[in-house]
Amino acid sequence: MIHIDELDRAILRELQLDGRITSSDLAERVGLSASATLRRIRRLEDDGVIDRYVMLVNPKAFGREVSVFVEISLDSQAEDLLDEFEAAIVDTPEVMSCHLMAGDFDYIVHVVCVDIADYERVHRQQLASLPHVARLRSSFAIREVCARTDFALVDR
Repeated sequence: MIHIDELDRAILRELQLDGRITSSDLAERVGLSASATLRRIRRLEDDGVIDRYVMLVNPKAFGREVSVFVEISLDSQAEDLLDEFEAAIVDTPEVMSCHLMAGDFDYIVHVVCVDIADYERVHRQQLASLPHVARLRSSFAIREVCARTDFALVDR
């Protein structure tokens, strides 16, 4: 595990809140010089603590208002079949995330669609036709209660 001190945590908290913050503003907020702050950021990037910088788009701005969580079971858990399924699901543009699971199903997939009819299209034309899919079970989100993009930086 990489050593992260309180100054690193402060830098990471600020960057998670505003990835476009200037280095001088960031340095001022965390109480370091700009050069010391940049050195720490570079170290955090090099160590893989900072994974990447992104911009978040509001799906509703594009009419994508329906979130569906799909439990997917495959016809086998052979490693090569899992690999084949995973390679195919990443090319499904409506899929926001896909997680290999332990339990009653193999994967949980978060799909964002325009409406129910759009999800039916995704279900029939894309998800059901993915390699080795044996069963799909869909649950529609009524409303989002909590969605975080910032990772809690708690030292445990």
